[in-house]
Amino acid sequence: MPIFEFKCMQCEAFIEKLVMNDEEMIELCCPECESGDLERVLSTTNFAIPPGGAGASGASTETRTCSSGSCTTYNLPGHE
Repeated sequence: MPIFEFKCMQCEAFIEKLVMNDEEMIELCCPECESGDLERVLSTTNFAIPPGGAGASGASTETRTCSSGSCTTYNLPGHE
């Protein structure tokens, strides 16, 4: 059951909505200004790599060269 985050394009408030299943029809409106002009935003993660490094938690990192310099990808344990 994912929680989706939205930003109101009228008053710029952020709201969260719990979606029980893919078939659920939900009506979205801002609780602040009641606008229906909402945009889905990317949620932040709540995963921290412990001081011992990525390997201590089952996570791993991959660093490679890309057009902007170097890029690091964090591979976190869990669902694939």
